Amino acid sequence: MYQKVDVESGSASTPLYPMMLESPELRWAFIRKIYSIVTVQLLLTIAVAAVVVAVEPISVFFATTYTGLALYIVLIITPFIVLWPLAYHYKRHPVNYFLLAIFTVTLAFAVGLTCAFTSGKVILEAAVLTAGVVVSLTLYTFWAARRGQDFGFLGPFLSGAIFVLILFSLIQIFFPLGQISVMIYGFLAAIIFCGYIVYDTDNLIKRYSYDDYIWASVSLYLDIINLFLALLTIFRAAD
Repeated sequence: MYQKVDVESGSASTPLYPMMLESPELRWAFIRKIYSIVTVQLLLTIAVAAVVVAVEPISVFFATTYTGLALYIVLIITPFIVLWPLAYHYKRHPVNYFLLAIFTVTLAFAVGLTCAFTSGKVILEAAVLTAGVVVSLTLYTFWAARRGQDFGFLGPFLSGAIFVLILFSLIQIFFPLGQISVMIYGFLAAIIFCGYIVYDTDNLIKRYSYDDYIWASVSLYLDIINLFLALLTIFRAAD
């Protein structure tokens, strides 16, 4: 088994997966950096969403005025627009963090507006279940990677599943199929983003380069947020 000696501590370090050629210390430092960024993103999301939910005039403005509707549409598309300059400046500090902050805040505002019209019990159930699933899948992926399992094969399947999910959502928008179909959509979305959490965590362990910390953070953050929204959809339909 490959072992790398830590020069500073003098102790042996266990590789994260078989045939690992890089220093485990460097990869662990990269992983800690990613999870630190994602944690800050999630805390910022909770703070922004809590303000939107707590201050009722905000949600009323967005729900009852044409200006609010237009701003809501802007908030939904802004995160995707920000990803375009982020693709060019993801290595440029501090521009990359500034763009990441805009991406996170605008998406958090949209999440907050979704939660504003949802009961507190449903939000709590979805949040607790999301946290449990994310922690469980993350631990499982690290455990499986240590034993030589590779989840790179999930990429093409998940991409195809996302395409099907988008078509499903478009059908729901133009031809609503009822409450049962909404729950089916939520279940499909939850399963898909559970797969993405495993896939992106595996990439974090094995494939992302050290300069890809912004993209790795965005990927994991979107996986978690989308899983939460999928579970929220299921619980809202069942409530």
